[in-house]
Amino acid sequence: MAAVDLLKPTEPRDQKFSIHVATWNVASAAPPLDLNDLLQLNNQNLNVDIYIIGLQEMNCGIRSLLYDTAFEDPWSSFFMDVLSPLSFIKVSCVRMQGLLLLVFAKHQHLPFIQILSTKSTPTGLFGYWGNKGGVNICLKLYGYYVSIINCHLPPHLANNDQRLEHFDRILEMQNFEEHDIPNILDHDLIFWFGDMNFRIEDFGLHFVRESIKNQCYGELWEKDQLSIAKKRDPLLREFQEGPLLFPPTYKFDRNSSNYDTSEKKRKPAWTDRILWRLKRQPQASLHTPSQPAPHFSLSLRSYISHMMYCISDHKPVTCTFDLEMKPLVSAPLITLIPEGLWTMENDMVISYSLAPDFLYSPWDWIGLYKVGLRHINDYMTYVWVGDNQVSSSDGLNQVYINISDIPETEDQFLLCYYSNNLHSVVGISKPFQIQPRSYFGEDAVGQAHLQM
Repeated sequence: MAAVDLLKPTEPRDQKFSIHVATWNVASAAPPLDLNDLLQLNNQNLNVDIYIIGLQEMNCGIRSLLYDTAFEDPWSSFFMDVLSPLSFIKVSCVRMQGLLLLVFAKHQHLPFIQILSTKSTPTGLFGYWGNKGGVNICLKLYGYYVSIINCHLPPHLANNDQRLEHFDRILEMQNFEEHDIPNILDHDLIFWFGDMNFRIEDFGLHFVRESIKNQCYGELWEKDQLSIAKKRDPLLREFQEGPLLFPPTYKFDRNSSNYDTSEKKRKPAWTDRILWRLKRQPQASLHTPSQPAPHFSLSLRSYISHMMYCISDHKPVTCTFDLEMKPLVSAPLITLIPEGLWTMENDMVISYSLAPDFLYSPWDWIGLYKVGLRHINDYMTYVWVGDNQVSSSDGLNQVYINISDIPETEDQFLLCYYSNNLHSVVGISKPFQIQPRSYFGEDAVGQAHLQM
């Protein structure tokens, strides 16, 4: 048997992630009572790692916007209520008037998700009003660049050229020069979705409705404005889309699944779309042979609408993807270890080690959370690593944290290290328990119940 070189670093293994993307023009409505179908929570064959949710036409009246500025908006709060018990944490969000973009991830992925930028691009009223436009979250996922864009483009059949202009403008505005981030077209993956408002050309209302009734979508696809534009525009053609095997998602009577019966009788259309684009690989030549690219592939598992929801004149659309990649980053920048037996009575010690390339800041902090936290500011208490340091030697640092004010509970806890420079969580502990004050009187010392 050949000798194994224990000093040689092991090659990171390919990992597979499930990503669920949802887009919905909610037409100023409040959340429904049940979002299980939208989030595919009842699908036993699906184990989602990341949720990406884009909403359009959220209620953006003055009173609503003032309330949402001071508190969580009702939709974000509802998604957190549903997803946090399932170990999902809101990683990032960005809002521009009625547009909202949310990213949730399971807590074990947090140290490998770095939020690089959030951006809003208004295109309404000559670029000064955010009723139309796009919002973007740019992040690194296990070392790969990922951009996410939620958009709302101009309406009406005749405004197709304007829609395409806004599409180009939103893309052009995604420059990240001040953050030393590559051009968006050099990102490994782009998700682009929203109420794109593309319509069906030529055919009349009766023909479109009869085609939908008979589930004969083929001729409608050929006259779909986005499908036509992709044939003419080389850049747009690089964005992929799944097959439109579901009925057009606009326009419906509220609280029903009937297409528009108002006086306007708008023609149904696939206005709500989800696109994606993988990075172009450089062409090989005789003088510069191409290097093998890191393994990074995306496959579509499902592309569906959810006809059961009737609060809006649009039906929501979701995509589920399998992302397979060889991580470029396989170890967290910070390793956190709660030392010894934690009880409610004393200041407790946290040990942590830093990766050699980690840029430390005295404004970094460590938060103590209950398992099931909703977002990064949902801590029970926190400590600045620069203020409460106990020792630092050989790459191992220790800080103390006071937990005497935390109510006694049987819940499990987590520690998260937040980097001020990276604006992201860069280390997370395994779950553990904090013993009640009566623990030493009832139990033998030494029975540590840390679940490491």
